[in-house]
Amino acid sequence: MPFSPLRILLLFAAVVVLIIVIQFGVVSVAFEKLGLSNHSAYLLLMGTLAGSMINLPLFSLRSDSTAAPPIPPELSRLPFFRQAPFTGKTTIVVNVGGALVPLAFSFYLMGHYPLSPFQIAAAVGVVAAVSHAVSRPIPGVGIGMPMFIAPIAAALMAILLSPEERAPLAYIGGSLGVLIGADLVRLKDLKHLGAPIASIGGAGSFDGIFITGFVAVLLA
Repeated sequence: MPFSPLRILLLFAAVVVLIIVIQFGVVSVAFEKLGLSNHSAYLLLMGTLAGSMINLPLFSLRSDSTAAPPIPPELSRLPFFRQAPFTGKTTIVVNVGGALVPLAFSFYLMGHYPLSPFQIAAAVGVVAAVSHAVSRPIPGVGIGMPMFIAPIAAALMAILLSPEERAPLAYIGGSLGVLIGADLVRLKDLKHLGAPIASIGGAGSFDGIFITGFVAVLLA
């Protein structure tokens, strides 16, 4: 979705709502499980929101489609959704807020909690397999998947593998599992969709990879 004033307005409204929610201690419960102070939680959330406006191009794939297919009706009705012109190529981009921030925070958690490589690999592997199984290519758009299946899988694996450190393991498994299973493994499918741009990390603010890790922590 290209830049639009309405998208900026929606992100600003999300910031206001998040600040209010954190003040009431709802969201802070999840970050307390991860050992973050309110100040650190603010920084992480603001970094995610700011990063959601930044897509870094990686490479282009020549599409098998000669024209972009129709946009799904549920997306075309959104006032801020605008599809970029299709030129016969799909540009693969990585969203800073939706992919790089959760990735960096996952590595931070790995370095600050006593999680074994086996626990991390098992949690990430199972969530990646589940994410790949439930994700679907959406013609003209990219890869989509149900929002809560991956967080539930990440929370269950974290509780099973490491009850003491289940919160950080749930975040790591949820974030990296979706990144691998729903985005990276499905890169080969993108050339068949006729999408002008495909973003690793989704729209970046609170869907896709970031919200998967966040919800997984709440469930763990």
